[in-house]
Amino acid sequence: VSLEGFGWDHFFSQQLSTDERDFLVPARVVAMHRSSLVVTDGIDEYDVALGSNWFRGPTELRLTVGDWVLLGRGRDKVVRLLERKSVFKRFAAGSKREIQLIAANIDTLFIVTSCNDEFNENRLVRYLALAREVEIIAVVVITKRDLSNKSHQYVERARKVSGNSVIECIDARDADALEGVRLWTTEGQTVALVGSSGVGKSTLLNTLAGYQVQRTEAIREDDSRGRHTTTHRSIHRIEQGALVMDMPGIRELALADAAEGVASAFEDVETLAARCRFVDCDHQTEPGCAVQSALSEGQLEPERLQQFRKLRREEARNSASLSERRDTERRNTQRMRRLAKEREGTSHDE
Repeated sequence: VSLEGFGWDHFFSQQLSTDERDFLVPARVVAMHRSSLVVTDGIDEYDVALGSNWFRGPTELRLTVGDWVLLGRGRDKVVRLLERKSVFKRFAAGSKREIQLIAANIDTLFIVTSCNDEFNENRLVRYLALAREVEIIAVVVITKRDLSNKSHQYVERARKVSGNSVIECIDARDADALEGVRLWTTEGQTVALVGSSGVGKSTLLNTLAGYQVQRTEAIREDDSRGRHTTTHRSIHRIEQGALVMDMPGIRELALADAAEGVASAFEDVETLAARCRFVDCDHQTEPGCAVQSALSEGQLEPERLQQFRKLRREEARNSASLSERRDTERRNTQRMRRLAKEREGTSHDE
């Protein structure tokens, strides 16, 4: 296997200087741990400890699975992070108010859900918004078709919120049923599997690979929820040549810095809003509101509009909170640099 087999192409190679080509080694991050990572140079894998500097900068510049880096010749130190094609991220839950990186340099996102009570349109549209924000292809994969006699209903529910995204309804254990899915798992392509615990991500990965890559467990019968079997993010190269990234189940998917993604995920609502008489229409009681007209004529479902409003408000609130945090960090950094210069000047005077 070469670097190209792990997704290396002109986009990354053109970023290297002449000295970097001569003295450094390109490698891809295939697994992340708390203070170290696993990388591959296309031939072997190496465990690389991360220095404290990699945890001090802005979150967006920290390393994540799928990144391309340059290693020293000893392959024991990360020298530089290369520019990314794409980065999949979310707004971290809790009071930290920061972005959490999920994966980088993804070509296709498999949004995995299932034909049971786990299926949730709100969660599905959040994943779609994140994918469209970073302009990567999203494929909705509905599993456990073999366990439901109403799989077609889940497909229709997904279609209502997925726009023109491809939808595959499958039995993840049946290799013969994955013909449509395999169209996206070609040589050098990176596919990320996201979704709740227990929807069949690890089963799908194992079937695509042709052997057991990840351990699997049955879902709980009382609430159709799964148990965490994938404990960390990792990339696996399957026989077809694709790089498949399995993710632990994400309990909460908050959005920030994703205004364009939300607009794209609700393209039907945005198209209607563009026809309103007033540019600043709130789609409530304003005259000439195309959105309200579509509601009254049955062309737009109230739940869809409610979902759009909720997600847009959340994204705006989280983005404002994130911007405030970044401003605070910027001021603190400037203050620390100023104090350092003052101390340096004082030492020279002495």
